[in-house]
Amino acid sequence: MLTLDDRDATGWAEAVRSGEVTPDALLDAALARVAAVNPALNAVVLMQEDRARAAIAAGLPDGPFRGVPFLIKDLGAEARDFPSHNGSNLTRDTRYSYDSEIFARMRATGMVTFGRTPSPEGGIGPVTESTVYGAPVRNPWNTDHTPGGSSGGAGAAVAAGIVPMAHGSDGGGSVRIPASSSGLFGFKATRARFPDGPAAGEGWAGMAIDGFLSRTVRDSATMMDACAGPDLGAPYVAPPLGAGYAAAITQTPARLRIGVCDTRFTGEAIHPDCAQGVRNTAALLEGLGHHVAPARPQADHHGMMRAWTRIVACGTALSITATLKAKGRDLRQGDIEGVSRGAMAFASGISGADYLAAVGKVHAYGREMAAAFADYDILLSSTLAEPPARIGRFDHSSEDYEAYRVGPEGVFAYSPFCATFNASGQPAASLPMHWTDGGLPVGVHLAAPFGHDEVLIALCAELEQAQPWFNRRPPMIADLLAKPG
Repeated sequence: MLTLDDRDATGWAEAVRSGEVTPDALLDAALARVAAVNPALNAVVLMQEDRARAAIAAGLPDGPFRGVPFLIKDLGAEARDFPSHNGSNLTRDTRYSYDSEIFARMRATGMVTFGRTPSPEGGIGPVTESTVYGAPVRNPWNTDHTPGGSSGGAGAAVAAGIVPMAHGSDGGGSVRIPASSSGLFGFKATRARFPDGPAAGEGWAGMAIDGFLSRTVRDSATMMDACAGPDLGAPYVAPPLGAGYAAAITQTPARLRIGVCDTRFTGEAIHPDCAQGVRNTAALLEGLGHHVAPARPQADHHGMMRAWTRIVACGTALSITATLKAKGRDLRQGDIEGVSRGAMAFASGISGADYLAAVGKVHAYGREMAAAFADYDILLSSTLAEPPARIGRFDHSSEDYEAYRVGPEGVFAYSPFCATFNASGQPAASLPMHWTDGGLPVGVHLAAPFGHDEVLIALCAELEQAQPWFNRRPPMIADLLAKPG
């Protein structure tokens, strides 16, 4: 039986172009994998096979991924042909009268979209366990653990070989957390690199951006080139790329100054496996000729996290109240989960002046991080402070939103690195460079100065070549495929 394991999206597109395989055959392979592994993982929802078949029959765009099966995140990425729950019972079965610009650009690559991947409600968790989907999304490396969030469904789907690449988004690590947790590559581009319209000009005061989960750097590079650039009426734009992401990875990067932090940015210890992944990668970079030295960026990290928490609470409250207004009714029991109710309550105590002060704090933090990068070209850290969490640890039942985010056992204690670069707007990536003795993936995190996306992705490609990860697959998937029926 044809499977999508053997090649990345670029490789399968080449096979379609050569006539070796058809788009329908690749879609058949993706659907067969869904049938085999999705009951254990819950990684794919709201499938629209008829729309995918119709797109193939109508003639796919002659783009770089023509004929390759694809999934979009069930949060944003508005598309006429793909209804959405947006992670919430309140917005269950939402239908759109338009296509978002990001979806239009993804579709123009020739991808064959056939469904969506789950997201936590509001996209505000490092796990993907929303009640609207009936069950949590589970990690293909170990189903007792999360594949991350908020693009956890995308991470699980790619890691399980359902598709070679999937759409995600990242407002506080939501591409990089699942990349780390699922053994994949995830890149968060410089702020405003991709379009947000027509429904919005920015998300979470500019901290949120679309992105992709992939098995290879070249797949992400090619898709990001296809999607880069502002849409009509964008409030601001990213610094222009040079030759682009795909061209950058064909060039050996200059030898760079790499700052290495194997603790939290505030100095506290992280899990030994995470620290070991950082140290191993630092040694690899040094062996490649880069200048490696200890570093810890001096900035108000706690202040940024508190500001992020306020901005996201206000964004969550706005989204919920706007949906209720459009529906013409009040909030009902079961509409939203505990953390969202807590976010609304928390936001009710934030004035307009408080909100603007939080945005100002995030901007000040960006200046602090820019100053820190005067001492190095790249900052290396762990992506998470621990290996992937167990299912249930960060579910959305708690109404103590503030503790959920910034408490001693909260999200920022678990994921203290990623949101830094949403706040600063800098490009950052998670690479699957380490696994625990128990077989769980542990990502390492690289970040570059604002606008230096091409330097960063070239370094990612160099690390991929030095320590390839493509052929590493979750053993559990082979076990599921071997089961009768």
